Amino acid sequence: MKARESRKNQTSTQLKEVRFRLKIDDHDYETKVGHARRFLEAGDKVKAMIQFRGREQQRPEMGVRLLQRFAQDVEDLGQVESNPRQDGRHMVMVVGPLKTKAQARNEAPDDEAMDNEENKARAKAKREGRARKTQERQEKVSTDKKDVKPLSNSMADYLPDELKNL
Repeated sequence: MKARESRKNQTSTQLKEVRFRLKIDDHDYETKVGHARRFLEAGDKVKAMIQFRGREQQRPEMGVRLLQRFAQDVEDLGQVESNPRQDGRHMVMVVGPLKTKAQARNEAPDDEAMDNEENKARAKAKREGRARKTQERQEKVSTDKKDVKPLSNSMADYLPDELKNL
């Protein structure tokens, strides 16, 4: 019974990977950091990898700076286990979670209930927004006979009056 109970509580930490390029845009970077934060919250390790191409390989210090920035952005959830090191065309750094997988799993049910309520509220707001936009579109489109123009295949019919006389 004790052995079964101990196996039940065991969890294995996985190594998840987040890949960057040296010239990454801010939004793309934030998206990757968001993925890494989600992995760390779940109790998994994150392997941050930068791929260098061409002349980028001559500037490894820029890669180190990017990985240090990444480490600072996730420091509230994880700590650096292995510092940035160059592996050929790649630079790799491993960040481990501060909480174990079991601790993260025990805290998750409370978060899921709150997330579920937030998701329902977001979905409701989205539906209301769509309904409002649909109604606005329907109000804008007039079906009165006096407002309807006949269709034409000539681009000249769609030019402003100032350009028609040229």
